[in-house]
Amino acid sequence: MNYFQIPKTNLKASRLALGCMRIADKSVDEVEKLVETALESGINFFDHADIYGGGQSEAIFGEVLKRHPEYRQKMIIQTKCGIVPGKRYDFSKEHILQSVQNSLDRLQTDYVDILLLHRPDALCDPQEVSEAFDELYESGKVKYFGVSNHTPLQVELLQKYSKYPIIINQLQLSIVHSVMIDSGLNMNMKEAGAQDKDGGVLDYCRLHDITIQPWSVVQASWAEGCFIDHPNYEKLNSVMEELAKEYHVTKSAIAIAWLLRHPACMQPIMGTTSPVHLQEMVQACDVHLTRQQWYDLYLASEKPLP
Repeated sequence: MNYFQIPKTNLKASRLALGCMRIADKSVDEVEKLVETALESGINFFDHADIYGGGQSEAIFGEVLKRHPEYRQKMIIQTKCGIVPGKRYDFSKEHILQSVQNSLDRLQTDYVDILLLHRPDALCDPQEVSEAFDELYESGKVKYFGVSNHTPLQVELLQKYSKYPIIINQLQLSIVHSVMIDSGLNMNMKEAGAQDKDGGVLDYCRLHDITIQPWSVVQASWAEGCFIDHPNYEKLNSVMEELAKEYHVTKSAIAIAWLLRHPACMQPIMGTTSPVHLQEMVQACDVHLTRQQWYDLYLASEKPLP
């Protein structure tokens, strides 16, 4: 496993993080094995959200911590809040504070290392958010703050009022879903790929030392699911298969290595619940794709260069 210092923090994090969205229907024994495998593989970063499994994902993880309190000091735990499923997004001070306390209770810990605001709230009052951040930091419940799925200007608005730096932006990104890369390559062109759908978030995060955490790293779309071995992506899978054989890893590891190869020093979130699959994906850290191989994968996903 490779590690990096998250900018503007004292956190030395693994380059890969374990996403805990899908553990809600697993037993405590199964999650214990998954966490054990992650730690043994060198992963020290665990990503949660209050809505994952309706809170059950955090609760099961908390039971693992109850069994192994010694794990907590080995971990960087991140959670997210701000979504009330099917009803609204909510960045009110009251909601943020209560959400964090609920997460702490479920996780059976006194603090989380990082809190992310999950999806932009159209009614966000950045001063109110700042007040919530102040209270959480001063009480020791949260050490650092970030966002997920936010545009550069949304981050700027929050940062204007917060004394604490926004250190993370968690964004959907994969070989197939590469919108933030497409628009840069197609600058000033008429093709669909030239559409700026995110306000230049990739370059913005790099300029401001905000770590991008790609999510859905092997997913094509919600409808299609995983692009690994998917019939709609035969050419991409063929190229991945060739590279997997060359580097003696799986195609999933190649897909993650594609993200790690980008100079933005991203931290991909791996959402697997399989210890075996997790060990296979970790091998991405041993793969350093050449520049041509990176572009070969990009082109194989049917996105032509201008």
